[in-house]
Amino acid sequence: MLAIDIGNTNTVIGWYDGAQLRRHWRVLTQPARTADEYGFLIGNLLRAQTGAAVSGVAVSSVVPAMSTTIATVCRDYLHATPLFVGPGVKTGMPILYDDPRQLGSDRIVNAVAAYERTHAATIVVDLGTATKLEYISAAGEYVGGVIAPGVGISSDALFARAARLSRVALGQPAQVVGRNTVAAVQSGLFYGYVAMIDGLVARIRNESGSAARVIATGGFAPLLAPASATIEIVDEFLTLDGIRLIFDRNRPH
Repeated sequence: MLAIDIGNTNTVIGWYDGAQLRRHWRVLTQPARTADEYGFLIGNLLRAQTGAAVSGVAVSSVVPAMSTTIATVCRDYLHATPLFVGPGVKTGMPILYDDPRQLGSDRIVNAVAAYERTHAATIVVDLGTATKLEYISAAGEYVGGVIAPGVGISSDALFARAARLSRVALGQPAQVVGRNTVAAVQSGLFYGYVAMIDGLVARIRNESGSAARVIATGGFAPLLAPASATIEIVDEFLTLDGIRLIFDRNRPH
């Protein structure tokens, strides 16, 4: 089956053979692209790498404008009816959010995949366009979470609003106290976000009274996680795996 994760910046496509991720691709999320363009792109990727027919498709999307496009791609090019993760779809996880309809599908698929891995109280740290933390109880309930601007958004805002600051590459500086402007900006972005992650994890653990496990995913996770005192595991494909799990839980048996 195909698991498709439509994010604000990138769309990640995973081809699964059972529970095994055989191949994955990352393309830009471009709502202006037509269904034919995406159909041609995805069809060529599949033909080049697998030569196999698609037996099912599941989609998590945080970009509503893309949903109709991908539904058309699935129907016309993949000859499959996609399962869109959302209200009415069985997740196998109780949702304690005040209004579950407000919960982004990416947040719930990450929670499902993380709890399937730990079977314990868990915090998911998703370091993508936004920085999101999700808390799952030891009983496997989605309790709630935290949403903050991602490090890329913060970087863009800083350089857009501060006329005397030039854009710098995101990276880990040698020390926290920068001795030039580039190092000072890098430190604020890098160590500032690491401190935010560790601080929020500590507060969630204290509030919940649990020694929750911590799993990170998202594009900035490989950069920030090694400096974190709380992140235990980095899983690049956590979201895809959650989509696969929810697809399996909604298949007729």
